[in-house]
Amino acid sequence: MSELKRRNKSKDITSEKPADEVKDPEKKHAGATASSTNQSIPLRVLSRIVVISSLLIVVYFSSKDDKLNTFAKQSELLPGKGRVVECSAEYLKEIDNFEGCYPRECKRYISDKVISAREADDLLAIAKKGFKLGGSSGGASILDLHSGALSKGQHFVNIYKLDEAKDLFTENDFNTFRVIKEKVKYSVAHHFGVDPSKIYLTSPTFFSEMTPRKAVTIHDEYWHPHVDKETYKSFHYTTLLYLGDYGIDFKGGRFVFIDDKYNSTVEPRKGRVSMFTSGSENYHYVEKVTDGVRYAMTVAFSCDKKYEINELKK
Repeated sequence: MSELKRRNKSKDITSEKPADEVKDPEKKHAGATASSTNQSIPLRVLSRIVVISSLLIVVYFSSKDDKLNTFAKQSELLPGKGRVVECSAEYLKEIDNFEGCYPRECKRYISDKVISAREADDLLAIAKKGFKLGGSSGGASILDLHSGALSKGQHFVNIYKLDEAKDLFTENDFNTFRVIKEKVKYSVAHHFGVDPSKIYLTSPTFFSEMTPRKAVTIHDEYWHPHVDKETYKSFHYTTLLYLGDYGIDFKGGRFVFIDDKYNSTVEPRKGRVSMFTSGSENYHYVEKVTDGVRYAMTVAFSCDKKYEINELKK
């Protein structure tokens, strides 16, 4: 009997629900409207999020473009153009140990008048002679005439130990390098207010060849932001000699100084010399080359005589 009562009770409760709904049709309509409203709220919110996100993306990339400043255009012939930057504390602390090598100010300086177009062509010819005997599997190759290091495949070889290179470089090639090195050295001394006898050619000083080929080893990944002084302990003053023209000989490959407010780009121009203090005040990277071949030469100077490298000799 108890079991029967429980079954009837359960049946009554279940059967009452439809009765309630039939008795109060207005309540049913109100519930349906509320449900529809609740479903539409997430859709409206989602739509607004999509619109706002789209606007933020546009603003973000627009602001990035606004913060990109071309410091030196390829189309400009610059007698000289500089920008003073605040020296990093660690750079000054180290360089203070070397008399006659303390800069008047930290900066980056660009000039198209340090070396001639003929000298740039002579350097390019020397570089190409060497690179013909090597070449990285990836997009970046180097040739260091002082150590003999040459990129070849995924490794480095000593170009002076290759049979094909026995008479590759002439005394005239080495004289050309020495003359240009002296011009650059005295230009650094003049623009940074240091004693030319107190800055020393240091290693690595090398030619670079950059192409659009995909990186194969870490040595091919030249585009990472870096500080020269952290990468090369011996560096105090960095100079770059460009041996080709941006937008003509290659695309991409601009040099970019990373600053707080905006980035400053240097477009390579054949014969252009870029010089800067090697500390973190000149944090930088090179854009990936997307077409053609980009040739340049890095010539570095140290305030520490123990890092001096010997002159090139036949």
